[in-house]
Amino acid sequence: MDSAALTVIGILIGILLFGIKSGIGCGFSSITTREILTIGGSYFILALLFGSISDRISLEALGGFSSVGMGIHILVSLLLIVTGIYTQKKWNSGKDVSRHTFFVLSLPCPVCLGALAVSCMLLASTLEIGGLKIGLLVGSVFFMAIVGSSFLFRKIGKTPETLGGIMMMLGIYYMLGVMFIPAYMQTKSMNVSSSGGDEITILPLLICGAIVLASFFLANKRRHNQ
Repeated sequence: MDSAALTVIGILIGILLFGIKSGIGCGFSSITTREILTIGGSYFILALLFGSISDRISLEALGGFSSVGMGIHILVSLLLIVTGIYTQKKWNSGKDVSRHTFFVLSLPCPVCLGALAVSCMLLASTLEIGGLKIGLLVGSVFFMAIVGSSFLFRKIGKTPETLGGIMMMLGIYYMLGVMFIPAYMQTKSMNVSSSGGDEITILPLLICGAIVLASFFLANKRRHNQ
């Protein structure tokens, strides 16, 4: 198998995982089948849009957006954790709010939109086919992943408490990614410079991550003690 085929397979697997993430929110919430199809359709339309303009977007432009994207990534992480705690707390008190809180996990967020854009651009440069066809391919994979995983998770029969726990874990995962990946990339690019600037830059993220982890464990301890 040549490198181009491996690249395409890797990109499609990444798209599939993002679709499953959205499917988790849909499958463990109390929304209707029509609403699941609507969310899957929204990703399909967005993929068509990004595919149609993939030849007009440069990787340099996305790279310039990455600094802002890190801040948005942190906000999404915190929102997932707070909303997950809220979902579990309300469910344990006898109220199902998953119909509203699942939006944080399932609707297009900056992370998903960035993944869509990059996927369309990389596939367009690898396969060398029209942008509309790229959009159809990416959108179809997203749609099938969201709808298929939604119905699969719904058959498992878990409660919205499960949704809250998954949201918290994904939020922590995102936060750890923001904390460690940029630091690693900076270290590689600077050939392990000993200036100490990276430690100062990453310190606020480490503090924020510690607060997030503490909140997660305290919330679970309180839930088990109820």
